[in-house]
Amino acid sequence: MNQAKQAVFLLAACQALAMSGSIVLFTTAALIGSTLAADKSLATLPLALLQLATMLTTIPAAFALKQWGRQRGFITGVLIGMSGAGLGVYAIFAGSFVLFSIAALLYGIFNGFVGYYRFAAADVATEAFRSRAISFVIAGGILAAFVGPQLATWTKDWLPATFAGGLVAISLLQLVTLLLLSLVQFPPLSEQTYQESGRRLGAIVQQPVFIVAVLGSMIGYGVMVLLMTATPLAMVEVNHPFHTAASVIQWHVLGMFTPSLFTGYLIARFGVLTIILIGILLNSLCIGINLSGMHALHFFSALLLLGIGWNFMFIGSTTLLTEAYTPSERAKTQATHDFLMLSFVAFATFLSGRLLNDWGWMAVNYTGLALIGVALVAVLWLRQRRFALQPHQIK
Repeated sequence: MNQAKQAVFLLAACQALAMSGSIVLFTTAALIGSTLAADKSLATLPLALLQLATMLTTIPAAFALKQWGRQRGFITGVLIGMSGAGLGVYAIFAGSFVLFSIAALLYGIFNGFVGYYRFAAADVATEAFRSRAISFVIAGGILAAFVGPQLATWTKDWLPATFAGGLVAISLLQLVTLLLLSLVQFPPLSEQTYQESGRRLGAIVQQPVFIVAVLGSMIGYGVMVLLMTATPLAMVEVNHPFHTAASVIQWHVLGMFTPSLFTGYLIARFGVLTIILIGILLNSLCIGINLSGMHALHFFSALLLLGIGWNFMFIGSTTLLTEAYTPSERAKTQATHDFLMLSFVAFATFLSGRLLNDWGWMAVNYTGLALIGVALVAVLWLRQRRFALQPHQIK
């Protein structure tokens, strides 16, 4: 195994460990919050702070990775996450909702660094291997989809304080991550990367390739969250049992990450714009199924397609983004992309509940369909521009 492929494999393992820990926390945090908070309506506040911290960390994390190097930057992120997990254990034993909220915020900062594992894989890979490198790292979510929920269950009663064992398990996962990161051989950043800032950010974001990459990520991720968040609530409203809703979400998560084993190969074979367009088509089919009925089979098939569609749009858009910057422009371009994407995801998460509560399940889906339409127009526009410039090379 050459150095680049070894680095990608190690980063994929780090991604799997990070996502496993996140699933443990997302599974238990609201229950912990409900136990610790005097006002039960604040039970999900720690998770809200986690999401906020992740979003706000994207820009400083990118510049830390540029100034300190990938390895030192990622290790710093893991250490912050470990401190959050440790503080969380203490908060549970101390019965402190405030400290647990701070712990979740620290873990959110760690997640802000994790978002750059896929970009680090793209940086160490050759151009021919780049799309597959991004795909393999995101494929770490396959393992997390199985390990995370089981780990949350197994560790529930490890310690006298319920759920504290889960946070201990997260700390152990991060210890393993530290070891793996120490083995990754990142290419040294050039002096040019340190000293030059490249083009102004305004010039970078005006590029058609940047605009379409960001729209693909924002809409692909935003529509996925919009529909996924509302699905369990919609299922319970029509009297589907909770375990059925949980199974639908599990299949959705597998749909999100399993295609990562081959998405990179598909991009290399058929072209990045073609794969994004297929992702848009799959999302449209998902919405069509949701609009056609509310039987369990409708939800299972729709959410599976939604997961695969997210995978194609997200990996495709991330791959497309690498065409928008030079090495000296990497940090600010990646940071701007992820900040915009995560901001829209946070908005879509909030919008999902409001639409479902005020207007119903159909309104959620029609909103998703309108957003998908915007992405379709954007990708076709870029495809037409490229065809006009290089009619024999368009993909």
